[in-house]
Amino acid sequence: MQRNPLFGPNRFKLGIFSANCDGGLTMSLAPERWKANWDDIVAMSQIADNAGIEFILPVAKWRGYQGKANIYGKSYETLTHGAALGAVTKRIAIFCTVHVPLITPAFGAKAMATIDHVTHGRAGLNIVCGWNQAEFDLHGVTIDPDTRYDHGQEWFDIWSKLLEGGPEFDWKGQFFDLKRCQTDPVSIQRPWPPVMSAGFSPRGRDFAARSADVLFLNVTELDQVPPMLADVTEHMKAHNREISVFTMSHVVCRPTRKEAEDYFHYFAEEMADTDGQAYYRGNRGAVSGIGNARIARPFETRFTRPGNFRYDGAYPGTYPFVGNPDDIAEEMARMSATGLAGCTVAFVDYLKEIPYFVQEVLPRLERLGLRVPGAV
Repeated sequence: MQRNPLFGPNRFKLGIFSANCDGGLTMSLAPERWKANWDDIVAMSQIADNAGIEFILPVAKWRGYQGKANIYGKSYETLTHGAALGAVTKRIAIFCTVHVPLITPAFGAKAMATIDHVTHGRAGLNIVCGWNQAEFDLHGVTIDPDTRYDHGQEWFDIWSKLLEGGPEFDWKGQFFDLKRCQTDPVSIQRPWPPVMSAGFSPRGRDFAARSADVLFLNVTELDQVPPMLADVTEHMKAHNREISVFTMSHVVCRPTRKEAEDYFHYFAEEMADTDGQAYYRGNRGAVSGIGNARIARPFETRFTRPGNFRYDGAYPGTYPFVGNPDDIAEEMARMSATGLAGCTVAFVDYLKEIPYFVQEVLPRLERLGLRVPGAV
């Protein structure tokens, strides 16, 4: 079994985020935005795989963000997506995103063990407890904001016990009443594949402290990071655990800074899908239990060159890397210096833009000591 790249030697790790969905992280009407065609997803994933990028992280979506672009209106289910990509890649970690209210722990354990065998130990799980009720309506499932993390914790406890192996067991808890639980095969990775979660609220961070190996936080300005990490550390101390903290970003890399800034303004301001943005913000604030006034800063995207712009076509909560290859690499170095373990990247057109990122930005990150040439 090869080592999961998530635990590899690179100081600043990278993942491809949201490429299983049309639009990716682009709330824009720009006609060249990502269409999420399967053959393009495969080609892009193989480029990332060959370049040594650590992981692919898909988004589990059941309904788009409405608006004129309706990004995420088309998406690939992540467990089948993960198995398929695992079969056509060699080194990159393949994560699957599971909505706890929709998948039983036994099904999740069986599916993740299957993908772990397909990938020879490269599978990973992203656990989502649910926040957008409109997406669950088509399943006839109601999210309870007050108990969703309790539900997620019990789900994880059963899932992980199944993958540890051992004799059959019964389970009677608050959310599950199960008989003769077992799964075969168990995962290649022991005791189970690595787990990610995202948590902006204290409850979300506590869930990650109990169950996850990686926590994703929304970061839009680097001065947010030290107090965030201090808070995460306190949550982890309560459970005598450590965790790697990542954030998500959108990359616009061009040969010159002006080209990048002009393109960012074009797709994220001139072509912004403001209706889609309004839908996202309304649902995020309503279901997460944190009002719009409190999430305004963390869920805005800041662009600091040449001024403080907040573009509507940029996905809320993403960190914008906008500039030439030196700009991108140097800004990632500053991000790493805050203590973040890495970030995901997204592009307007993943397949068109990732070759330039691989060719120009990755070698610069290596020269800055953030990545090791040829590391997997």
